[in-house]
Amino acid sequence: MAISPKKLVSSVIFDLNGTLLNTEGAVSDVLKVFLGKYGKEWDGREAQKIVGKTPLEAAAVIVEDYVLPCGKDEFLSEFSPAFSAQIGNIKPLPGANRLLKHLSGHGVPMALQSNTSKASIENKLSYHKGWKEYFSVIIGGDEVTTGKPSAEIFLEAAKRLNMEPSSCLVIEDSVTGVKAGKPAGMEVVAVPSVPKQTDLFTAADEVINSLLDLQPEEWGLPPFQDWIEGTLPVEPWYIGGPVIKGFGRGSKLLGIPTANLSTQGHSSVLSEHPSGIYFGWAGLSRRGVYKMVVSIGWNPFFNNAEKAIEPWLLHEFNENFYGEDLRLVIVGYIRPEANFPTLESLIAKIHEDRRIAEKALDLPLYSKYQDDPYVKPGFSFSSLLSRAARFLVCWFHALVQGCRRLGFWMKVMLESGRRYKRR
Repeated sequence: MAISPKKLVSSVIFDLNGTLLNTEGAVSDVLKVFLGKYGKEWDGREAQKIVGKTPLEAAAVIVEDYVLPCGKDEFLSEFSPAFSAQIGNIKPLPGANRLLKHLSGHGVPMALQSNTSKASIENKLSYHKGWKEYFSVIIGGDEVTTGKPSAEIFLEAAKRLNMEPSSCLVIEDSVTGVKAGKPAGMEVVAVPSVPKQTDLFTAADEVINSLLDLQPEEWGLPPFQDWIEGTLPVEPWYIGGPVIKGFGRGSKLLGIPTANLSTQGHSSVLSEHPSGIYFGWAGLSRRGVYKMVVSIGWNPFFNNAEKAIEPWLLHEFNENFYGEDLRLVIVGYIRPEANFPTLESLIAKIHEDRRIAEKALDLPLYSKYQDDPYVKPGFSFSSLLSRAARFLVCWFHALVQGCRRLGFWMKVMLESGRRYKRR
């Protein structure tokens, strides 16, 4: 079904940090260590206050809100080297590579801007092959008089692109960026980098959950052609652990028995992937491998306090399997999380997700992962640890035996040497 464009644009201006790159994860990791030195704990509560700010502005917020015994300049002098050491580990956000390659392949002019310095931008780009060449224009906050939320950086980007501001689409993750893009006379799509904050982005023309959800044709740009049977293939990712008791609403309230996984130990993996409805294969250590559809996120209808992993194994089981090792290989994406006006409409959508997943998993593109060693029975965490332990014991035993043999032969050689000298 054809989509009527909201407005026709001919160029795109991206933000970098938190929009294309998962810099927020690196910032959080460094802040946890830094604040720990002062007996403070970074819990992310100030994240929305610093997203989109200049480094000095963000430093001022942290120093003030955490009542640190240092000034913002001193804070930056310690924080910056620690953050720079992490730059090589910062990954693109899901959908970033796909979107940049798509727009570039269709000759859409693109600009990149950030409140950080141009040198910082280019340093980050150097770790992502081909990214710098995607952009006709790159502008740092040190190249304009006033950073965002001033519109200056966007107007300068349009000028260098030789485009009218009204023909530019801005893609931003922060309220600060949205506030800068709209006064510039541009259309703005917000992709919030801080979860559960969409209510703060009312000024944006559209708010999406992740770059996976952007539909370029809504803005008169060439559409993606990579959706298959209502699904988007993704680079496979893996997560697993013992099945735990969930919220008590799956079977009872929804009539849908989910096999919940604990999020403990998975915060890093979950932070790399947006919330949404995914699908793939699930392996139960004592039973087999099954088709599954999984909700990852906060479930807006129930407003979870924490990001949850709620897989639905598409098979009829006669008993529960709490405590069993469950492993998931996630191979495709269906849709973003959404709220629903009624419980009935939520249930209907979940069953539609099931039908889409079941059909798609029969395609060779997805069915091949049923044989992935990660989900095959017999590869449980306990058996894996047991095998590792046995390997270490055997290795240590062999090492001891080797040392003993080496000692024996050294003793023989020394004794032979003494006898030779006596002669």
